[in-house]
Amino acid sequence: MLPGLVVLLLCQFAGELAVRLTGVPLPGPVAGMLLLVVVLAVRRPAPDAPVLQAADGLLAHLQLLFVPAGVGVVTTLAVFRDQAPAVLGGIVLAWLVGLLLTGWSAAALLNLQRRFGHGRRAAS
Repeated sequence: MLPGLVVLLLCQFAGELAVRLTGVPLPGPVAGMLLLVVVLAVRRPAPDAPVLQAADGLLAHLQLLFVPAGVGVVTTLAVFRDQAPAVLGGIVLAWLVGLLLTGWSAAALLNLQRRFGHGRRAAS
């Protein structure tokens, strides 16, 4: 499992380095995750590969990774209280945009499905 963790941390480090060198407005860990996806897609590791075992081990304890975020929210409750209208407005706006984009995407996919005839029964 240790070699797998090393691979995961190296991808995160490479992502951080790439973001800092290029100035791309993207979190380093996200860039590292994209790099990991590309590496896994190219190499196609076996199901028992160390990197997959390490990822499974981390995912088994994923709930623990939310503890620091929860502590951060609790320590900044005063900010949320002082900015309640802005926070609630942002939450509602994000929900509405997500809902509209999901509906639009579903409608577009259904139109594509109808246009290209997928879902039609084959002639007997």
